[in-house]
Formats: sequence, structure tokens, C-alpha cells
Amino acid sequence: MGIQDLVISIAPEPIFHIHGFPITNTTVITLITSLIVIVGSLYLRKSFKIVPKGLQNVIESVLEALLNMVDSVTRDRKQTQKFFPLVATIFIFVILINWIEVVPGLGTIGVKEVHHGKEVVVPFVRSAAADLNVTLALAIVSVFFTQFIGIAFLGTRKYLSKFFVSPFKKPYFIGSFVGILEVISEFSKVISFSFRLFGNIFAGEALLLVALFLLPVFFNILPLPFLFLELFVGFVQALVFSMLTLVFLKSATIDHSEH
Repeated sequence: MGIQDLVISIAPEPIFHIHGFPITNTTVITLITSLIVIVGSLYLRKSFKIVPKGLQNVIESVLEALLNMVDSVTRDRKQTQKFFPLVATIFIFVILINWIEVVPGLGTIGVKEVHHGKEVVVPFVRSAAADLNVTLALAIVSVFFTQFIGIAFLGTRKYLSKFFVSPFKKPYFIGSFVGILEVISEFSKVISFSFRLFGNIFAGEALLLVALFLLPVFFNILPLPFLFLELFVGFVQALVFSMLTLVFLKSATIDHSEH
């Protein structure tokens, strides 16, 4: 297959149907990653040892680093304990779905189908972060919990007061205008979260496929820098997503009515 036969689809490709409902390759990897996180958490909980060894050492080091990151933002251990499960879960899940794109054979092993008169390979597995539906769902979860935490800490009336301000409150109309901007800001978080992650991972996926097809077979070592680059980008995007979620959670607990 030459570079002219390479087809990179923005939309995820369905690999089979259940009662007419399409199951895409990104859906499969999302379910597999979710199972890995759930089963791994349950296993570690049951096999936890006071004196860690091997894999437990690595996992504890990662979780400790995440805990310190949350502490550095909240400056409050009680808030850290509330925010940490969500922030850590988002980081671990996002980094796993990001790094799946560098698995050998990803994007090349699948079934052959004919699209627009051309025979192409529909891969069995594809990075879930390259599916806008997945990144949008993650963004909605993050923003929803931000609102939930804000209401839990400040109360419904006080938290919603930053969005709904009487136009007759001095200075006139300014408070209402700022409230509208706050509402727009909350919706823009969903858009920026989802498109940032999707754009970076989809671009990396496309870059890897193009690099593999452009470089000769006997230069198999040449794509390695791109693989390491994608590992780094995947880590940075997971860190950014979880860090922004943490900052928004902290911001939602601050009472701005006094300012």
C-alpha cells in the first residue's frame, strides 16, 4: 500500500453491529481500558501490602505524585481527599487511551472494506482519544463535577449567584453581563477540553501512520522518535486534562461574592 492509498478517518470505524447499533473500534478500546482500570484497582486493593514490592512500588509512586499535585493546588487535605479520586482516575484513564496508539499494529490490523471504490483497512483497535465522542464525554464529566462540587461547598443559592445577578444591582447591568460571561465560560470548558485532547491525539495518530508509510521498510528504526514523541504528548495531554479539572474544581469552591 502506498501513501496515496492511505485513508485516515476522523470518525471512528464500526467493526460490527449489535441489533443495528454500531460498535466502533474506539468503543472497544474504551471498554477495555475501563475494565483495566476497574479490575486493576480491585486487584490492588485486595493485594495491598504494608511493605510494597515491585509493581506496587511503581503504582504507589504514581499515586503519591498525583496526590502531591492535588495538594499543591488545594492547600487543604480535606479538599484533596475529595478531589483526588476524580483527578487521578481522569489522569490514568486518559494516559492509557493516549498511549494505546503507539501499540505495534494499531491502525494496520483489521478488516478490509471498500470505501468510495477503494479497498482500505478498518483497524480493530484505535485510540479512544481520537474519537470526539469519548473526549466530549470526559469533558462533560469534568465540567459536571465542577458544578456539583461548587454547589456542595457553597450551597446552591450562593454558587448560582455568580451566574444570575440582578441587572438593577449597582453597578447596573455589569453584574448581569459578567454572569452571562460566566455561563459562556462553563460551556466553553466542554468545547476546549474535548477538542484539545481530540486534536492532539488524532494529529499524532495521523503523523504515525504517515511516517510508517513514507519511510522505507529497511529503515524501521526511523519512526522511533515519533513513537517517543507521542508517548510524551500523551502524558502531557493527560496531565493537562487532569490539572485543568483540578484547577476548576478548586475555583468552584471559592466564594467570589465578597470581591
